[in-house]
Amino acid sequence: MSSHRPSLSSESSRRGFLAGSAALAASPLLAAKGASRRDDLIRVGLVGCGGRGTGAAAQALRTSAGPVQLVAMGDAFGDRLDKSHKNLLNAKGAAERVNVGDKQRFVGLDAFERVLDSGIDLVILATPPHFRPAHFEAAVERGVHVFMEKPVAVDGWGVRTVLAAGEKAKEKRLAVGVGLQRHHQAGYIETMRRVHAGAIGDIVAARCYWNMGSLWHVDRAPEMSDIEWQMRNWLYFAWLSGDHIVEQHIHNLDVIHWAKQAWPVRACGMGGRQVRTDPRFGHIYDHHAVHYEYADGAFLFSQCRQIDGCWNSVSEHLIGTEGRADMDTGNWRITGKKGDWRFEGDNNDPYQTEHDDLHASIRAGKPINEAEYGAKSTLSAILGRMATYSGKMVTWEEALASPRIGPDRYDGPYPTPPVATPGQ
Repeated sequence: MSSHRPSLSSESSRRGFLAGSAALAASPLLAAKGASRRDDLIRVGLVGCGGRGTGAAAQALRTSAGPVQLVAMGDAFGDRLDKSHKNLLNAKGAAERVNVGDKQRFVGLDAFERVLDSGIDLVILATPPHFRPAHFEAAVERGVHVFMEKPVAVDGWGVRTVLAAGEKAKEKRLAVGVGLQRHHQAGYIETMRRVHAGAIGDIVAARCYWNMGSLWHVDRAPEMSDIEWQMRNWLYFAWLSGDHIVEQHIHNLDVIHWAKQAWPVRACGMGGRQVRTDPRFGHIYDHHAVHYEYADGAFLFSQCRQIDGCWNSVSEHLIGTEGRADMDTGNWRITGKKGDWRFEGDNNDPYQTEHDDLHASIRAGKPINEAEYGAKSTLSAILGRMATYSGKMVTWEEALASPRIGPDRYDGPYPTPPVATPGQ
């Protein structure tokens, strides 16, 4: 397959696409098991060259933890790869660390395998989330450090795959970062420190929101197959994105679970497709409202919506027996019996910090591993989607046991799945 020819044909078998080939021998950096040789070059590969993948690559290249280069790139579509490469060559503070020749630029659904086989030390996984579990598993098998975007899966099968691969990564002392960047943001970190120290007492209720307007879409060209059109509009298909409750609202849900230091045991909810009804928007809902319950009786009410002209909020709120905490980007505050507090420290760029922390952990020989909480926060969002799609009460165990969704092959027809009807 040409490194510059877009292709959606399956040149390798589905098993080969999902499982990858035999593991490579580890690079000197990996063989050193994270030894603190700070002059070691970390060679980075990028899989998934959209906007977030390009941004993540630029942030990885800007890290000051030690020398780093981008040496390989892969995407399903050549035009996306070319645009990403051009943008990175013009990215301030990153361009001088881009070293990706023509032979290191791979196009097609097997591009991830070729990136992993390019002598890299760390891979950035930023394709549509449907592919994340298989890509993560293949990276761990090869002994490659990983930064993967959230969500890490779109179904229970994918979560189970990521959890198992995350344990193998621990055994191999591989670093694993997950793009839930609030865990690396000063305001959130300090708020959580105070909450966990008892500033608001026991958390008995919470609410969180990602309510916003509509997003982009790509018109279907006559030559596009079902799979290509859906992949280019991946956010509108549950098998690719998980729906926006999984792809986007995961950030807010993750904050509440972080505060609770627990995962919900069940959920019920409702949602629908009220405004965004045109078939060009796939089959996902445009709004979800979910009631989550925790084992201790606490509950979380969540909303996410992508409809223009409505009230918007991206925030998280905790209600405790002795106060409350309210959080949104740039504004973190606590009010309660033990006194009021507002974060007034320096606010860092968490997108940059998560890469700084990942690279520093590799070089220090103390690799961080965020796979488990990334997978479980992803599962909580999947749990919410299953509740709204079905109209039923769904348990954590049922969500974890849910099967793989999506096509069995990527080289044939795959009409848009029907819109979920609650009760059916």
